[in-house]
Amino acid sequence: MTFSTQLRKEAEPLFEAIYQHPFVRGLAAGKLEKEQIIHYVKQDAEYLQAFIKIYAAALSRCTDREDIAFFHQQIAFVLDSETHPHQNLCRVAGVAYDELQGASLAPSAHHYIHHMLQVAQEGTLGEIIAVLLPCPWTYWEIGKRMLTDVQPDPSHPFYEWITFYGGLTDSVTGELCKRLDQLAEAASEKEKEKMKQHFILSCQLEYKFWEMAFTIEEWPVQLEVHSS
Repeated sequence: MTFSTQLRKEAEPLFEAIYQHPFVRGLAAGKLEKEQIIHYVKQDAEYLQAFIKIYAAALSRCTDREDIAFFHQQIAFVLDSETHPHQNLCRVAGVAYDELQGASLAPSAHHYIHHMLQVAQEGTLGEIIAVLLPCPWTYWEIGKRMLTDVQPDPSHPFYEWITFYGGLTDSVTGELCKRLDQLAEAASEKEKEKMKQHFILSCQLEYKFWEMAFTIEEWPVQLEVHSS
């Protein structure tokens, strides 16, 4: 059993819980509240900005030209392509995507982003791949399962979102798993344990991200910001 296969097996309850989360079920059914969609897009836009930095940290650890090219391509993918599903959500919510940029981070998004940034700063390339892998992997599985379970046609409100993640991210997940498995073969048991811990925590925080969007999570005490 490869290292990535072992991680996926151990994280099965989390992957299933994510797929059954009410926000994800709302995507499948085409029924979400406008405020939930807006909150998700605001937070995910900030998350993707951070994700680019995580990919850049991975690129900086690479010594192989093929790996450098791969992570360079992933940065371009996030910049140029991953806004498309956001545009789909914004059309459904009736808001302009540009209006949702620069939002303050909600607690769960803040936790997730800083978890990844810490690993990106302190960890090995294997640890960085492990911490970022749950994002593309869970989204791919959500989209892939929805394509089968829902069989959406273009009239589905979230057709573009579902087909984007169900069809476009499989190669990314596969390539990341391949690189993680190669690095795990040469890693110590201590490093592999760190990879596992990073991966599982990111899976937990993927679930929390959906929960954040569904509940429109905010900080418990709201403070007024006064300009100087």
